[in-house]
Amino acid sequence: MFCPFCNHEDTRVVDSRLLGEGDQVRRRRECQECKVRFTTYETAELNFPKLVKRDGTRELFNEEKLRRGVHRALEKRPVAVDKIETAITHIKTYIRTSGDREIASSLVGEFVMAELRNLDKVAYVRFASVYRSFEDVNAFLEEIEGLESEPPEKLRERQLDLLSGDGQNKN
Repeated sequence: MFCPFCNHEDTRVVDSRLLGEGDQVRRRRECQECKVRFTTYETAELNFPKLVKRDGTRELFNEEKLRRGVHRALEKRPVAVDKIETAITHIKTYIRTSGDREIASSLVGEFVMAELRNLDKVAYVRFASVYRSFEDVNAFLEEIEGLESEPPEKLRERQLDLLSGDGQNKN
């Protein structure tokens, strides 16, 4: 890698560390010529499937658009930045692992709603109101009633997943 200061081509890695959920590497480098240290970040370049919009048009996946939508829903909500980044990483993982070359944008919206539901109920309702085009107060009420009928998160975490097929349920 070329030094960004003197443009010398010989730099050496001084330190490497995994970041986030292990999907990014932070490297400290030192130029062999000018001895200046700098940081680089390495991520795998993965191809995302194209998104098929409701009107049938196709567009490339845009992480910034996803990020803006999640941040807009969570605006002024008490959610830690690392939890938001983890949720965005989960959404991107769902999209990448779909295995398809194209994916419906509505499915991406469902992934976002699932992550927001776990992060913050108010943000979930905000996003759902725009995503599902709520037309009146009754639509809000129905969505909120659906949230209230769910078991609390701590109880859901302790429930067995009957559909996972992981062999834990050995009756």
